[in-house]
Amino acid sequence: MARTDRDIQQWPPGTLLLDEESTNQRDIVLQPQPTSDPNDPLNWEHWRKYLNFGLTCLYVLLTTEFLCAATPTWGPMHEQLGFSWAILNNSYALGCGFLAIGAVLLTPPALKLGRRPLYIISTIIIFAVSIWSAKMTKVVDLMLVNVFSCLSGALSEVMVQMTIADMFFVHERGLMNSIFIWTAQIGASLGALVAGFVTSSQGWRWVWWWNSIFFGASVLLFSFFYEETKYIPLPVPLEGVSPISENEHEHEHIQSGSGKITEEDKTKRTSPVSTPDKSTDQVQKREALLTSAIIDPTIPQRSYLQRLSLFTISPGGWKSFLLHSWHPFIILATFPAVLFSALAYGVLVALQNTLSTTMSSRMTLAPYNFSADQIGLMNMAPFIGVSIASMIVGSVSDRWIVYAAHRNQGVYEPETRLWILIPFIPFVLAGALIFGIGIELGLAWPVIAVGTGLCQFGGSSINIIVLTYITDSYNDIVGDALVGVTFIRNAVSTAFIFALDPWFNAIGIRNVVISMAVIATFVLSFVAVFLRWGKWFRARTASRYRRYALFE
Repeated sequence: MARTDRDIQQWPPGTLLLDEESTNQRDIVLQPQPTSDPNDPLNWEHWRKYLNFGLTCLYVLLTTEFLCAATPTWGPMHEQLGFSWAILNNSYALGCGFLAIGAVLLTPPALKLGRRPLYIISTIIIFAVSIWSAKMTKVVDLMLVNVFSCLSGALSEVMVQMTIADMFFVHERGLMNSIFIWTAQIGASLGALVAGFVTSSQGWRWVWWWNSIFFGASVLLFSFFYEETKYIPLPVPLEGVSPISENEHEHEHIQSGSGKITEEDKTKRTSPVSTPDKSTDQVQKREALLTSAIIDPTIPQRSYLQRLSLFTISPGGWKSFLLHSWHPFIILATFPAVLFSALAYGVLVALQNTLSTTMSSRMTLAPYNFSADQIGLMNMAPFIGVSIASMIVGSVSDRWIVYAAHRNQGVYEPETRLWILIPFIPFVLAGALIFGIGIELGLAWPVIAVGTGLCQFGGSSINIIVLTYITDSYNDIVGDALVGVTFIRNAVSTAFIFALDPWFNAIGIRNVVISMAVIATFVLSFVAVFLRWGKWFRARTASRYRRYALFE
């Protein structure tokens, strides 16, 4: 592609100008392009972005902890309440199924009404379910607790990506996604660790009482400190207004439920603006606009109470709201990059869930005979694995894409990130094989720990990359795209976990884990297809992408 071609409308979705040469240095082009509005989350001060993202990570931490803290309590629940291992496994699988359903049901309101009300409502629901969990006595309680907590907690897998896309630029998203994945794994790994010690010292019911305390505090934090990140663009200026004066003109901010977003509204935040061939001064001003935000001081900042309004309703009727109920599945079926990311994410999470549930049930038996706190300690290995992955992958991938864009005349292609995925595939395969063979033969627990750590290291690294790849490729439909990804991810996990007991009985733990590792490796090998033809796929889906973006 010619370096002088700045007309983004002719480029595939996700292809961006990311590296710009100035007189003495090369500058990173801000993508998506920020508006001149100080209320645009892309223009927020760093502390506001990090406070909001910190609260989002707290939500992810507590939610994933709640969803994963149950496994160390299974032993005492099995003894005290008589729940069989099959029932406990099925309750986990039921939860995975409702994670998929929750993403489909709750993402349309997040797109229409804003992120803030959904975070608050979800936190309140899990707070109530925490109390219910602490008082459960019957199988029906166990099943319904998993239904409601996972239905509500599904937002932690979808809306966080929407929040990252709202506030952060392309060259920052790898790091933000690595922090997100790391936070989720802290909840999954260390949450289970802490739950094991609480179960041993205070009893399994106190795992849920402590959750109710933390979620109650989170309701207050989100109510008073979390700002809405969904931004409704300023009105498109009248024809005849020059590109430079556009940013100096005073605009009235669109309020909830008014105005209409056109295709130009949707594309202006993702498109480098064409360089008019008029004068050197205009070109220099336009280049400055590309690499730094220019705030219009005449646009007033929203007050504290306005920023904490419960709803931020997108313009337009409720037809678009209803369309989000099936758009994710159409996108999943017709956008190859979304389907690949969904399958890759799904098989990796299914593999990791298989290792986790197998460890929680089988290591309470001979030859291990682990207690609840010992089961919790086994989660230190995957935590170490995901921590190393998060420290490496996010910042390295962000630096890599800037370097690659510099080598490509300043143009960034999302497939650039996928090169970093390849070295981590062997870690997934090796970790799964070590775990499966080790637990089948009753090898020492450090062998099992190394297997889970290696598998988590490789799997988390790949998940960070594929999630960022989707966000970069299809930024304006990231909500619907990630609903499809989450649906497939949890549907695959549900199917595998429901099948585990009969599958184990038929061919043994070792062969089950080996089979899943081979399936995961096969799916991940399709990365070669996208490295070769990914840009072509994005070009073929460009018109469909712009059409769906109008409803986002």
